[in-house]
Amino acid sequence: MLRPWITGVRNVSSADPGGAAFVHLPDAVTKVVLRVSADGHRDVLAVGPRVRASYHEGKAHLSCLELRLAPGTALPLLGVPAAELVGRAVPLDRLPGGTARRLARKLRHLEPGEVVPYLAEALPGTLPAAADHGRTALVRAGADALSVRAGRAPAQVRDVARELAVSERQLRNLFAEGVGVSPKHYARIDRVRTVVTRAATASWSELAVATGYYDQSHMTSDFRSLMGVPPRSYVTGRLPSTTPCRAAAGG
Repeated sequence: MLRPWITGVRNVSSADPGGAAFVHLPDAVTKVVLRVSADGHRDVLAVGPRVRASYHEGKAHLSCLELRLAPGTALPLLGVPAAELVGRAVPLDRLPGGTARRLARKLRHLEPGEVVPYLAEALPGTLPAAADHGRTALVRAGADALSVRAGRAPAQVRDVARELAVSERQLRNLFAEGVGVSPKHYARIDRVRTVVTRAATASWSELAVATGYYDQSHMTSDFRSLMGVPPRSYVTGRLPSTTPCRAAAGG
C-alpha cells in the first residue's frame, strides 16, 4: 500500500518541441519524479512545491513518472523540511535522508511500471519509525480542511487552527515543515487549481462560491496572481510567454 506516504501517481510526457506551450500549475505538493529523456538517460528528482504557474516550450521525448507525496512526508522520506524544496528540483541522491538515497539508487534502475509495486512493498517498512505521527496527522488534517471538497468550501485558517487546538503560528510552522508553504498559500493554490479543473463545467460565479471566494472579483484577482493571467484568458489559451523548461517536472 502506498498510502499514507504517496497520494497520487501520474505519467507525464512531452514529444512536441516547439509546439503548444505546456503549463506547470501552482502546486503545494512535493513530488519524487523519475525522468527519462529521449536518449534513455534517467534522473530521480525531488521536486518541491510551486507557488506560481510557469509556462514552457515543448521538450522532445521526455517522460516522467510523478509520485505525489502526502503532506508531512517530506522530512521523514527526504530528510529535509518541505520548505527547503519550494521552487526547486533536486537530485534525490543529493538529499540528506538515507531513505531518499536508497530510493534514488533503486528507482533509477526500475522501469516506470515497476516503481509503484516496488514502493508498495518498500515504503511501509521504511517510514513509520522515522515519522512523527502526531505532527503528520495535524498537517494532513489541516490540509484537508483547507482544501476544496465536493459540497464543501474550504475552512478559514483561524478556524482550522482552533479545530486542531494549535495556534495559527504553530499551524504555519507545521505547514512549513510538512507542506512547504503557509496554510493561507496552500488554500490559495488549492482554490486556483480547482478553478482550472472546473472551468469547463461551471460559470465563474458558481466557481467563486464553490471554492470559497468572497466573490468573482476576488477569484479573478487570486487567479491572476498565481497564474499570470485572468481565468478567461487562461481557458481561451491567451497565455504568458513561454520560457525554456529547466529541471522541473510535472504540472
